[in-house]
Amino acid sequence: MDKAIADQIKPGAEVRVHEIIKEVVVAVKKGAKAKKPDGKAPKVRMSVFSGIVLARKHGDEAGATFTVRSVIADEGVEKLYPLHSPLISKVEIVSSPKKVHRSKLYYLRDVSPKKAREKMRKIAGKEVKAVKVAK
Repeated sequence: MDKAIADQIKPGAEVRVHEIIKEVVVAVKKGAKAKKPDGKAPKVRMSVFSGIVLARKHGDEAGATFTVRSVIADEGVEKLYPLHSPLISKVEIVSSPKKVHRSKLYYLRDVSPKKAREKMRKIAGKEVKAVKVAK
């Protein structure tokens, strides 16, 4: 991963992670107890996961990780990615707040997605204003 992109992955940033997934084709013979991988090359596809970065751990060392959270089908999903993984092809920074006052945003787990967006706007310094529509 590029050093410039790695520096932009901070708690509160909204990211889109492109990861490579290798699917191994498994051949099952009749009467066999164990499944054995087929001799064919694994099927490779791209998977995109987008969400908010909750935490970044261990700086820039070899074991550095970052946690991304998203709500999919009314379920909170978190993925923990190694920063220097060869299976991550690209990380896009969708938006990044200027200043976040916490290094770990674990409190967003207990908040509804709508409230989480409002809190992130507040953290980023963008106050939400209600607009009345004239009829």
